[in-house]
Amino acid sequence: MILYNVTVNVEDDVVDEWIAWMKEKHIPDVLATGQFVDYKIYRLIGEIPNNGTTYSIQYFAHSMKEIDNYLANFATKLRDEHMKKFKDKHVAFRTVLESVN
Repeated sequence: MILYNVTVNVEDDVVDEWIAWMKEKHIPDVLATGQFVDYKIYRLIGEIPNNGTTYSIQYFAHSMKEIDNYLANFATKLRDEHMKKFKDKHVAFRTVLESVN
């Protein structure tokens, strides 16, 4: 299993709107690409107050083939939609991890 992790720090004044939009629009759009089999959302706890809340959105794929296809054919459009919607109200970075168990 391959994990495509998106870590996002969202400014507090848009957190509720961001969570709703992620659950109702963005995550369904990512899953509709057919490249991921599941997802999870986690909120970082114990974080030092820094004008925002940090979330980890985890998308699960069977192999790097699906991740590569997602990045090549879908990611740019979906990232652009996110950037347009929340502009300077967030900071995001992405990582890809492989299960070792």
